[in-house]
Parts: sequence; structure tokens; C-alpha cells
Amino acid sequence: METTDDLARLRAALAQHALVNLAGPLGTGKSRLAARLPVAAALEPAEACDPAVLRGPVTGPGGLLLIDGVDGPGQAEALAAALHEARGPLPPPSAPHPPRPVLLVSRLPLRAAAGWAELGPATVTVGTRPAEAVEAQARAAGITDPQGLALVVRLAGGVPLLAELACRALHSGIAPDVPGAAADRMTGEVLERLGRELPGRRWRHALRLLATVRAGDEHLVAGGPALFSTLAGLSVVRRERLGLAVREPYRSLFELAYQWRRPKAHAQVRTRAAEYRGALLAEHAAGPEERAGLVEQGLFLSGDPLLRSTLFPPAEDGSLIGPARQEEAQDVERLMHRWAVRGGFDVRRSRSITERWLADDPSSFKLARDREGRPVGLAALVPIGAGTEGGIEPLLQQHTAALGRGGRPGLFLGAAYGADPVTHAQILRYILVNAVHAGHLVVSTASPDYQALLRTLTFRPHGGIRDDVYRCGRRPEVYSHDFSPAGLPGWMRALAPAAPGAPYGGQDVAALVAWALARLGDRAALAASPLLSGPRFESPDELRGWLRCAVLDLADAQERADAEAGAILQAYYLGRDRRHHQVASRLHLSRATYFRRLRRGLALVAARLPAG
Repeated sequence: METTDDLARLRAALAQHALVNLAGPLGTGKSRLAARLPVAAALEPAEACDPAVLRGPVTGPGGLLLIDGVDGPGQAEALAAALHEARGPLPPPSAPHPPRPVLLVSRLPLRAAAGWAELGPATVTVGTRPAEAVEAQARAAGITDPQGLALVVRLAGGVPLLAELACRALHSGIAPDVPGAAADRMTGEVLERLGRELPGRRWRHALRLLATVRAGDEHLVAGGPALFSTLAGLSVVRRERLGLAVREPYRSLFELAYQWRRPKAHAQVRTRAAEYRGALLAEHAAGPEERAGLVEQGLFLSGDPLLRSTLFPPAEDGSLIGPARQEEAQDVERLMHRWAVRGGFDVRRSRSITERWLADDPSSFKLARDREGRPVGLAALVPIGAGTEGGIEPLLQQHTAALGRGGRPGLFLGAAYGADPVTHAQILRYILVNAVHAGHLVVSTASPDYQALLRTLTFRPHGGIRDDVYRCGRRPEVYSHDFSPAGLPGWMRALAPAAPGAPYGGQDVAALVAWALARLGDRAALAASPLLSGPRFESPDELRGWLRCAVLDLADAQERADAEAGAILQAYYLGRDRRHHQVASRLHLSRATYFRRLRRGLALVAARLPAG
């Protein structure tokens, strides 16, 4: 499964350097790639860590020396020390007798371990393979039916070893419509291979718990500091802002197997993690970066199938995202052309809008660049303000006054495109992270897929605009969402996984009320409200009518605090004001008082609901 490019890069590195490290995740074909070279001698890592054993092979004449599998506990550090002692000072490559080339194969780059900085090995990395290559591998292994091929591609995540294991699972008799059973069979061998890095079994259950929550700190990874540090040393685990995380596609594989083996325990782990992350978000002590991470975790832990498949595909991120540079205007135009073709839009009209945004500020386009620096995706993410009003007005039209002018700044999203599902998901998560920083996001889209995603994310619908600006037979629809710190905990609670058997699925009823009030004008979205599971409402129209009456009754309450709470709900959800700060200013309330009254109003409306 190695590519011609991988082999060429490896040969070029060996031609220029005496010491080369071939690194890449478990199962990506490093050993198979090394076997394509003319290896003169080979040592096991345990042997190579002994300077007395290493000295002869590493200093003697001859061709390539291969040391494969430098992954055991402490092996990288021990091998560095052995090489220092065995080789001594190296002659330059131009010397009459240049040093013998040595190829070291490992899952993590050896430069990450102590002792390798002075040795300075050249690092050649091997990554995952495209879906087409995985499918070809599956066909060669005798998997030909479409459902089986789709399962192999899904479970492999571009890793040749996982593709081989998935094929074996299907050949063993596991049906392709039982992915959990296939994942369970595959996981057994993956864990055995990881055992080379970490003997014993105590860490294995902790690893599948970590995979279930996506990222976990010591609180979520039970077992204490020692076990947490142990997991951190595995090659399939990385350190992130919110703790440790299992790399894709291994994370998806481990979670799927755990869900198949213990579905109830899996659901409980995810629910507890969502509650914990929500509590951290509610403390308001987190900065914007941590809040964005907690929101991303909350979206993952919701378990919603659309959010999982769209935002969290089972593959490792491969792009870096940042503002477009002036010289990248042609790349922006090329990607926007592809975006228009994919959406079925008129390309000339799309080009005109693109040119306007480029003229206003090229950096409002955020480009996703692959590991070689090639642009492979983009987001048109425009700061809302006086200087950008003209560029976004054609896509907001009659909604511009309410959403695009004055007040607290926010962001306007006009387009998002990724060349593949992984890049696309990374771009969408990047947009949400930036929205948390900005505090508000306005979206105009004619894509039914994006509209479904926004409704699932509980964005507030404002309706369509007057014109079919992309001449595609569909008018763009406008949505917005408030990402203020005070509103994030309630949003996460509304999306959190439900506790089975509890009223309204165990969700925060006040958050469900807020969700439904924000969608009073969208009957299709309101039909998905868990409040309809209660005995009182036969249809979305009945729920809409009841909520309106409840808000108006509360605004007429005798208690002043209750009346203020009702006035806030009436202005924000039933009126024309679309932002919290606008309502607070009109009602002459401080920010703190406003949000206290808002929560009070939602709780009072929720208290009037019948038990679910």
C-alpha cells in the first residue's frame, strides 16, 4: 500500500543522510516500505540498544542497516545512547569512507525522544491512504460487494493494516451491516500490536473510555495520574488543550467496538462526560480558546448522527487553516468555483460575489492547506461591520438591518468548501471555533445540507431572502446563533445526550424551551422538539401557540422580576431584536441582570409544562 512518492522520498533521504527515521502511525505500512529497499543487515531494537552489539553493524562497511520497530518502553532513548557510544564522531558524507546508512523505523518521530537532537536523524513520515487506495486493497483481498467495500473504507480510515483487518473480519463471517462486531474483532489485534509499546492490559479499558469521550483529562480518564501518564505515552494518543485524545481512525474503531460490547455503559460514559464538560463551560472561568474546545467537545458528545458524520469523520485532520494571502487570490477563485459547482450554483454569479469579497478583504477567506501547503478548502468568513456591509448585503437583503449592522461585532459565513469530507469537517469546526471567539455567527446558505446542519445545531432561522442570488432554483436562507459565554452552557445542555427514561429524555427543560422559542417560525424544526413527547401537544402548531401564550402571560405577571423576564422572552424570541445586547439596551438592564432574568423566564415557562 506504499506509494511511489513515499519510496522516492525515503530513497532521497537515505542518499543525503547517514541516519534516517521512517515514522508513521501504527499500520501505515512502514515495514513494508522499508522492505522495498536493499537492506544489507538488520537488528532488532532490543539488540540495537546494546552498544557492544551495535558497534560492529553500525561502523562496519556495507549497505543499509535496518532497525525496525523502535517503539518499546524507553527504547528510543536507549537506542540514542547506544548510537552515541557505538558510532563515535562521524566522518562527513564526502569522506572516502562515508558512514554506513542506518534506517530506523518507529511509530513516533525519534526526535520527540531524549538524546536524538544531537544525532539529528532525517525524518520521513508515512501517512494514511486515500479511500480509493483502500477500496483497491479490499478488492484485491476478495471483498467485492458494495456494502462490504464501504465498511472496509469506513473502518480503515486510510490505514492499510486496518483495511486488512476489516477484510479479515468480513471473511470470518461478520456481516457488513454489523460494523460494531467487525470493529471489535479488529480492535483485539490493534491492542495486541500496541502492547509492544506498553506491556500489560490495565490501560486497555482506559483507552476505550478515552476514545468514547474524544478528549479527556484525569477526571474523565479514571485510574489516577499514573494511568493518565501511561496513556499519554502511546503512539495513538496525543495531548490536546482539553487533555488526551486518541488519534483517528483508531478512536472511532475503539469506540465502535466498546459501543457494540457494552452499549449501556458506552451511553453512560458519554452522558457523564457531556455533563462534566457542560459544568466547566458554565463556570465562565474559561478563556475563549478553552470555551471553543468545550463547545467542540459538547457537539461531539451529543452523539447526534448528523453532527458526528459531518463534523467528526473517522480520519485524522490533515490541514492547516489560516487567512488567505494576497497572492492566493487565484486559489480562492478556484476553490470558490468548485464550491459553486458542487452546490449547483451559477458560476458567473458566484464569481461576482467572490470578486467583491476579495476586493473588500482577501483575508476574510480562510484557506485550508494540506501538508504540502496546497490550498484544499476554504471558508468565506467575513467580520460584520461598516466596511463589509456592502459585500454581505446581497446574501442577507431584508435581514441586513437586523443582523448585519451595528452592535456587537460578529462573523458572517457565506461559503464553506472542502475537497474531501475530512477537510470539510475541519473547516466547519474552524468556523464554529471562530464563532465562539466572535460571539455571534450569521449564515446565509442555499444548500439543503447546510440548512439541515444548522437546524441540528439549533441555529435561529430568519427565513429566506427575496432573490435567488445563485440562480440555482433555491433562495438562500438566513440563520444566526449567539455564542456569548452566558448562552453556551444552555446550548450545550440542549444538545447533550439524553438520559433514557427521564422526562423529556432527561434534558434540561429550560434549554428545550429556549430551543423551541428560537424556532417558532420554523415548523419543520419545531417538529423535532423533545417537548412534543409530552402529553399536552399533538402538533408543532399546538406547541408554538402554547409557548407564545406562556411568554405573553409571563410578561403580564404581577411580580416585577417575572414581568421583566417575560418582557425579555417576548422581545428576544417574539420580537424583531435578534441579539441579547440589543434587548438588554432597550429594556435598560445591565448585562448581569439581563441574563439572570432570561434564565428565570425560561425556567418559569419550563415549570408550566406538563411532565414528559
